[in-house]
Amino acid sequence: MNSSGGASAEPGAPVPHAAQGLLFGEDITEHDTNTGYRGPTACRVAGITYRQLDYWARTGLVEPTVRPASGSGTHRLYGFRDILVLKIVKRLLDTGVSLQQIRTAVDHLRERGVEDLAQITLMSDGASVYECTSPDEVVDLVQGGQGVFGIAVGRVWREVEGTLSEMPTESLADSDDAPSGPTQDELALRRRARTAG
Repeated sequence: MNSSGGASAEPGAPVPHAAQGLLFGEDITEHDTNTGYRGPTACRVAGITYRQLDYWARTGLVEPTVRPASGSGTHRLYGFRDILVLKIVKRLLDTGVSLQQIRTAVDHLRERGVEDLAQITLMSDGASVYECTSPDEVVDLVQGGQGVFGIAVGRVWREVEGTLSEMPTESLADSDDAPSGPTQDELALRRRARTAG
């Protein structure tokens, strides 16, 4: 992951909040970290195949943070932020960015807080990924020929949020008491989500 100036970001280096340019005027909603979505829902929202989801989880690219797979019969649960990153990865892949560059970008995004993440625009020339935190940085990259396309993370955030609002969720508290396997199907989860919300 490169900053807009082209320098590589130092892993673990703190990013000063004063350097963050506000690209999106609206508030970003906090999401419950004990509520997640099963793999098929994550795939549907992110626009990926289950094979991709499984491979990315096994290789550590995007692992489920609500509940990892812990043996036969358990279901991974992906949090909102996980699905957001999955969708960003898919968009970067679609534009020709290499999986190695995407891994670097994802590692960098993991270090960010929720507020920071929503204010980033990822720009790429198809080979490298650049992070922009202000409209001026986006313009500089485009004028310099480095930015061919951009992904406004805040916009993807709102897309994922809107799509997930119609999808079945599963709570860790529910899943500990609930039976796993065929009796706990998606239809039952949808009914429960509809009556709860």
